[in-house]
Amino acid sequence: MLQERGSASGDNRCSMASANVELVQRIYSAWERGDFSGAGWAHPELEFVRVDGPAPGRWKGVEIDVGVRDMLSAWEDLRLAAEEFRELDGDRVLALASGVARGKRSGVQLRVSATNLFHITNGKVTRVVTYYDRDLALAELGLAG
Repeated sequence: MLQERGSASGDNRCSMASANVELVQRIYSAWERGDFSGAGWAHPELEFVRVDGPAPGRWKGVEIDVGVRDMLSAWEDLRLAAEEFRELDGDRVLALASGVARGKRSGVQLRVSATNLFHITNGKVTRVVTYYDRDLALAELGLAG
């Protein structure tokens, strides 16, 4: 099932979204406003994997707080908006997104595209895999085309 939309405030083009897609849409709705504080959607043992980009790595559970806090601390006005949602199966939702941020020290404006793969079990995100290279993400997921 493919879910597309222009912004968090826009209407979905597909009227039937699964509960998992709706969950990821709610997460991105907050992220689009620059609100990264909510974690009610996350399983306590959430695993976060950054495959490529500036600081690849893997964090789990409470380690994520430190990793995310360090990443977010370098940026002002960070916003991440989904361009498209793809439900891959009953447990995984792929979000194709783009974002902007400004460096706190440098003032440099950064534009980034990101592909996030959300693994969801019983209404909680158990794993998020982030790719900054969209082509790599699609190829690894067998969706390149």
